Amino acid sequence: MIFKNVSKSKLTLAFISIVITFFVWQQGLRDSLNRPSVSFDISQKEQEIAELSVQSIPIDLKKFFIINDPVDQINKLLSEVSFEELTERNKLIRVISSESNDPIIYKNVFKDFENKNYKFLIDEIEKKSNNNLYKSNSSKFDLFKDDRFLYHLLSRKFDFDDSSLITKSFSSRMFLKLLAIRLIPLLSILIGSILALKILWTTISLKKFGWQEIKSLDLELIDMVLLIAGGFVVLGEVVSPLFSISLVELFSKNISNELSQSLKIFFGYLFMAIPPLGIVYYQIKSLNGEFTFKKDYLQFNFFPIKHAIIQGSKGWLTIVPFVLLISLIMNSLIDNQNGSNPLLEIVLNNNNYLSFFLLFVTTTLLAPLFEEIIFRGILLPTLSRDFGVISGIVVSAFIFALAHLSLGEMPPLFVLGIGLAITRIASGSLFSSVIMHSLWNGLTFLNLFLLRT
Repeated sequence: MIFKNVSKSKLTLAFISIVITFFVWQQGLRDSLNRPSVSFDISQKEQEIAELSVQSIPIDLKKFFIINDPVDQINKLLSEVSFEELTERNKLIRVISSESNDPIIYKNVFKDFENKNYKFLIDEIEKKSNNNLYKSNSSKFDLFKDDRFLYHLLSRKFDFDDSSLITKSFSSRMFLKLLAIRLIPLLSILIGSILALKILWTTISLKKFGWQEIKSLDLELIDMVLLIAGGFVVLGEVVSPLFSISLVELFSKNISNELSQSLKIFFGYLFMAIPPLGIVYYQIKSLNGEFTFKKDYLQFNFFPIKHAIIQGSKGWLTIVPFVLLISLIMNSLIDNQNGSNPLLEIVLNNNNYLSFFLLFVTTTLLAPLFEEIIFRGILLPTLSRDFGVISGIVVSAFIFALAHLSLGEMPPLFVLGIGLAITRIASGSLFSSVIMHSLWNGLTFLNLFLLRT
């Protein structure tokens, strides 16, 4: 029997935790199907940047960066979504970029805009659609200078000069962004593929993989159930948010919605991490009689730091091609995948720098450290000890992917989890997998930051 010599109270607590976890996770996965995919917004933002950078792209390179007219591409993207489901800004972009004979122009659905400035624009567009010779004073559109792409679209629609805002230097910055957005993934895939082939060749030549010694805490599977189901899910994902959200709402009445949202995420993650980390502390203390920070219970193996950073970076580069390949396969098999992490959309549409800093700290520091301690620091070694290394890698990666509560992102996250586990075992350092996880989140964050126009 797996749980022999375990107290009835512990078994009861574990059973209750599993039941609650089942309902929480199945509801979370079901809810993820109702969340839109952020890939739509990413594609649109990239096309916006391409349009704003057109005047700065060298003629010889234009065919590589601008295959089709970006505005036409955006209109095509928006036309594939029900007009009623679009955001107000996207409804407006759809109307502005559409031809005057587009049937949408003759519907009154877009008169329900809540934004007063958008309502004003709709009136101007209607006048223009009814009389093609209508000329509007360009100063009327100064209200929209904060949204450069929208202002640029209006200049095309109403035939006025936007060069004072879409300057050569601004266009050059957009081109540099476009370069980074297109080249960073390509270079990562190229270098990662070479590294993966090199590792594969070395493994085949030596007929073995260079696993390092992996030490697990003297914990049982029942302890893993209590840690993941009890600590991570019940206390971390169900109970803790009640306190963190209430705390932020109490002190954020007079701050912007963006900052309030970021504070909820930041403190939400802190509060979510406290219960499972508290359980880890208690488990280690019960095994050793005390908890000493100087002891490396989880094999962080920080030193030499250079080695851990190199191993983490190699792990990140090696897994990039596989995660992107799985994502491409999923996109080809399933149209309009839903379930993107809502944090991605928040980062993509955020314009508050303090809010950005909080989100950056959460995604690149707090999340990697906390998740690696739980999944690769404790769960992976325990599973590997009881069921073998391969089973440990696969099962821990599956639980890691499942815990993110996104059906659409589960396959890529599963592959990422396998890469993180392999890096942890191959390097013999939990710090290496923390570095790898941080790089993955950080580069995702950077890409979303670059996509802002």
